[in-house]
Amino acid sequence: MRARIYKPAKTAMSSGTAKTRDWVLEFVPETPREVDPLTGWTGSSDTQSQIKLSFESQAEAEDYARDRGVDYVVLRSQARKANLRAGGYGENFATNRRGAWTH
Repeated sequence: MRARIYKPAKTAMSSGTAKTRDWVLEFVPETPREVDPLTGWTGSSDTQSQIKLSFESQAEAEDYARDRGVDYVVLRSQARKANLRAGGYGENFATNRRGAWTH
């Protein structure tokens, strides 16, 4: 059994950073996914690939894998700085704006 430990990146659909603070241990699929000829859905007999475990720190995830004899790889991601504006979203509707607000 192999696993990868990583810190998830933020989703492209939002500027928020929810669900990016915890570390995730995810098992690598051992068998390829197959297409069901009747329904056309993809599936696999490998149930380990469905498991995702969350940990508060990288060390906890590594300890878990080591205790259970799981080979693991730690994937490092680039940290992004927060995109914070001084006035925030409310600045768009401020009454003391200079000039007309148009698109």
